[in-house]
Amino acid sequence: MFLTDNPAPITLGEAGIYALLGYAVVFFGLIMLMTVVIIIGKCFIAAEKKRKAQAEPVVVAPVEVAAPTAPGAAGDLKLHNVEPKVAAMLMAIVADKLGKPLNELRFVSIREVEE
Repeated sequence: MFLTDNPAPITLGEAGIYALLGYAVVFFGLIMLMTVVIIIGKCFIAAEKKRKAQAEPVVVAPVEVAAPTAPGAAGDLKLHNVEPKVAAMLMAIVADKLGKPLNELRFVSIREVEE
């Protein structure tokens, strides 16, 4: 029993033509869908660029800069009952033990501790 009014079965050639036409319709639909997606994507990219161009510039707060010192200087150092030679040796020992250059350390004061 056939579902159509035509009781004759289709031939192999007709089946091939129908298959090719079906594939062509599907691929045409996929190409159209891909085109629509690309166009919409380009519209979103253009809108994003326009929005970034119209965005207000970012205001950066001024940063306070410390008083300039000479390269390698650590600022003022107060010595309390310590000779400068002894203070220099102590600072060199601390820098060596920490494994850091002396110009990256900041010594504020050096005081001799008496027992």
